[in-house]
Amino acid sequence: MRKIYTPASAAAETLEAIKLLEGRWKLIILFHLFDGKVQRYSDFEKLIPGISQKMLAQQLRKLEADGIVHRKVYPQVPPKVEYRLTEWGQALCPALDALLNWAEQKDV
Repeated sequence: MRKIYTPASAAAETLEAIKLLEGRWKLIILFHLFDGKVQRYSDFEKLIPGISQKMLAQQLRKLEADGIVHRKVYPQVPPKVEYRLTEWGQALCPALDALLNWAEQKDV
C-alpha cells in the first residue's frame, strides 16, 4: 500500500531522498553503474578524472551504507572489489532520467 503524503511530509521525504545523492561525485558514480554495469575501484579511478582515492572510497562507502550500491570483495591477492547497484539503486535510473529530461525543458 502506497503511503499517503501531506505537502509537508512529501517535501520532507523528498528532501531526505535528495540528501542521499548529495555530493559532487555520487551521481557520476551512479551513472557509471546504471544498466546493470559492474565496476571495479580501478575502473572508477579511470572513468572519473579528478576524484581523489580518498573521496572515491568515501563516496562508495556512503552509497553502500545507504543501500544504493552493493560491494563484493573476492578473496584473492591482490584484492578484487566490484561495485554494482542494488535493486533499489537501479530503481533510481528512471527517476534520474526523468529529472534530466525535466532539466532539458528549461532550455526549450
